Parts: sequence; C-alpha cells; structure tokens
Amino acid sequence: MPKSARPRRSMLYMPGSNARALDKARTLPADSLILDLEDAVAPDSKELARKQVCEAVAAGGFGMREVIIRVNALSTRWGYEDIALASKSGADGLLLPKVESADAIRHMEAIMRANGAPESLRIWAMMETPRSILESQRIAESTPRMEGLVMGTSDLAKELDCAHTHERLPFMASLGLCLLAARAAGLAILDGVYLDLNDEAGFEFACRQGHELGFDGKTLIHPKQIGPCNQVFTPRPQDVAWSRKIIEAHAAAATRGEGVVVVDGKLVENLHVESARRVVGMADAIAAMEAANV
Repeated sequence: MPKSARPRRSMLYMPGSNARALDKARTLPADSLILDLEDAVAPDSKELARKQVCEAVAAGGFGMREVIIRVNALSTRWGYEDIALASKSGADGLLLPKVESADAIRHMEAIMRANGAPESLRIWAMMETPRSILESQRIAESTPRMEGLVMGTSDLAKELDCAHTHERLPFMASLGLCLLAARAAGLAILDGVYLDLNDEAGFEFACRQGHELGFDGKTLIHPKQIGPCNQVFTPRPQDVAWSRKIIEAHAAAATRGEGVVVVDGKLVENLHVESARRVVGMADAIAAMEAANV
C-alpha cells in the first residue's frame, strides 16, 4: 500500500498560465492539485506559467491540499529550468511527464538536489507510453523520493492506437501493470482523466471502475468533476461502521488469545482487520482534510 495515507481521491490539473485558475485552486474541494507547466500551457507562455506557479505555491494558502507541479519533459528546452525553480517553490511534489526509464527519474532527482530541493519534495511519474508501462516496476523503485504514478491514458491511447471505450478494455493491461508496480513499491497511483465533461454517467462509471481496480483516486480536468469523484472514492459510512466493528471484535478476541473471530456470521482474520484499519484511517483523514479546507 502507499507510504502515505493522505487522501488523493481527486487530483485536478490546473493550467499554470492562468493566474485566476491558480487562485481559484485554493478554494476547490480537490484533495490534490497538479499545477501544470506542460500540456495545458502554450509554448509562448511557458516562462510565464513557471513564474506564476512557483510564486503561487510559495505564497501558500492551499490548506491541506497536496500541491504538485507538473514540469515539462527534460527533452524540452523548458524542463531543466522548470525543475530547478520548482525545487525551491515549497510544492509537495514534482510530476515528470513522458517517463520511460528509472534513469529519467534519477536525472530529475539530481537536478532537484543541485537546486536545493528539500528531502521532503516527492517525485511523481506520468505513465503514458508503452515503454513507460513496460518499465513501470523499475520506475516505481527508482528512488526513495518516488511518491506515486499517474496514468496518462490520453497519450497512451495515441501511442497504442487504441479506442477510448466505455469499459476501457484496451487499457486494462497497462492499468494492471502499473497498479502492480505501484503497490509492490508502496506507492500511490492515480487513474487517468475522463475527457467528456457532458457524460456524467460515463464519468461516474470510470470513477467506480478505477476505485474497484484499486486506484487511490482519479486525475481530473475540470472542477465540476471533483464532487462526483470524491463521492466514489470516499469510504461509505456503512463500510466505515463495519470496519470499526470488526476492529473492535478482533481486538477483543485477541485478548482471549484467539486469532480469528466471527462477526455477523463472517469470519474475520488479521488480514481483514488490516484492510479495515485502512478504511477507517482514510475516512478520518478525509474528514480532517475537509474540515481544514473549508
């Protein structure tokens, strides 16, 4: 499971070149924000976006929201300066696009260290090409700074020449490999974006599918998607209540020297208790975050 138990139900991309959007981000109910210097920014606005994003992050005011800066790829003329300046911005993490090897992550980390990045600054990797999927385990294990993987399903669809279907069957192998790599390395992993803002039913299905597959949350392209996404990835009250019940029952059984207990006709072992603790821990973390971000 991920090293961090912080909520990441919703991770919203915000264009770094839009100062009003950056200001609005401080009030949105997203758990995480990706302040974007890459795809959402035109080439002639790259330097402005870099300056605005780093100044906005340094100014603070984001509450408990996780703030991540997506830099440009190191193969571009903006990548190095993006990483260098963002390393000192006070962000929680940097997201590197087009990652296809562990060496790319280590190269980024070397630039971060050379530019004074604190040890707390985490690294995220976009998984959006066939090679990145095939290298996902090595990427996930590339450095202790790695915090998570972000699925880039739009670019991946282009690279695979596959269709965006309702059930997303063409993506299942890629999603599964990255999920395995993330969990084996103890990282978080976020599902890709849903592009049709008018297809509310399709979006909810995609969120539920991602939740069932095991993703921590979903990346989003518009604030209107935050509420429905948060709802799907928030533990249901009945699941939280059940989790608390079996935790208490198992603890009571342990005091009697029993390793298993039957609760409402269901056998409960330690593995079930571990899952229950994660549910309760996430529910408590979400409640704390929402209270702090009001």
